[in-house]
Amino acid sequence: MTRPTTRIDAKFAELAAAGKKAFVTYVMAGDPDYDTSLEVVKGLPAAGVDVIELGLPFTDPMADGETIQLAGQRALEAGMTLERTLQLARDFRKEDDTTPIVLMGYYNPIYSRGVETFLNDAKEAGIDGLIVVDLPPEEDSELCLPAQAAGLNFIRLATPTTDDARLPRVLQNTSGFVYYVSITGITGAAEAEAADVGPEVARIKAATDLPIIVGFGIKTPERAQTIASISDGAVVGSAIVAEIGAGKSPAEVLAFVKTLADGAHAG
Repeated sequence: MTRPTTRIDAKFAELAAAGKKAFVTYVMAGDPDYDTSLEVVKGLPAAGVDVIELGLPFTDPMADGETIQLAGQRALEAGMTLERTLQLARDFRKEDDTTPIVLMGYYNPIYSRGVETFLNDAKEAGIDGLIVVDLPPEEDSELCLPAQAAGLNFIRLATPTTDDARLPRVLQNTSGFVYYVSITGITGAAEAEAADVGPEVARIKAATDLPIIVGFGIKTPERAQTIASISDGAVVGSAIVAEIGAGKSPAEVLAFVKTLADGAHAG
């Protein structure tokens, strides 16, 4: 095995050696405000989270359902920006230098900042990987290839509509892990079904050595366990964001996250 090049690679190597599945969470940076968001993010590793996806608030989140759209609105109204999102990562890194952070969002704020400036700043802030949902493989020269050159993983989404002709293109410059979107549609819209997901994970695994992590439609510890049992791990986003949106305290949110993590790790 080659020496890990990012915290993401190191984490998955560690999990594989231990025979464990990964639990990945998504939270919107700055939701409902900076301090509360930072408290939640700081508590995620102790709640059992292996990889943190940090949402970058954006005004036109076309792939997201209502729960995450509203989270982005709350964050933007509270003054969250790309710079403050990177600052949140820096503040997290003051206490945790091992848990991987993936910045997930849309290309517009990155483009506006300038790719080279953004990549330098992201690396310095302790970001390990990027998921940019509106940049297809045909646009790899825009951000994907520069990100890889800067030492960041560029994580691609595969979906139920990614057929065998398209899959090699999707996997070509992907690194870190593959994020398999278990349903067709927006985030939080339906529940992931193992009978549908299992064959798709197997199909993707036949084409790549990267871990396959399944997200969208996982809302309970039982579902996290089921999905993790047929993949390399599970991602939960909307269910956690909904707890934050309901005004739960960070301690309550993290207690909920712990139940999901226990489910995924039992997979």
